Amino acid sequence: MKILIENLTFDAIIGILPQERITAQTLLIDCHIEYDYLEKNFINYAHVAQAIETIVQQEQFYLLEEALDHLGETLKNLFPPIKELQLTLRKPNILQNCTVGVENRFIF
Repeated sequence: MKILIENLTFDAIIGILPQERITAQTLLIDCHIEYDYLEKNFINYAHVAQAIETIVQQEQFYLLEEALDHLGETLKNLFPPIKELQLTLRKPNILQNCTVGVENRFIF
């Protein structure tokens, strides 16, 4: 089974530039989770989305790469049935002519 959470959008402090440490900016996150679905043993996508938002907002990461690594480890701990996880984290407003971001795939 695959859970798709796409275009999860929220504001958070993230980045290395001085203004990024003061003013929250918009982030877009995609999360694809593969797991073995069993009746009454499922992963609640609403809980995953809330966990992602809470973690990123609380930790105030400096680098997108740090955020993805931490999210991967934490989501696996919170949701043990995860077998594979793909995360994409984008900053849509940091450059005028494009969206920038990073992506990582975790296999457990």
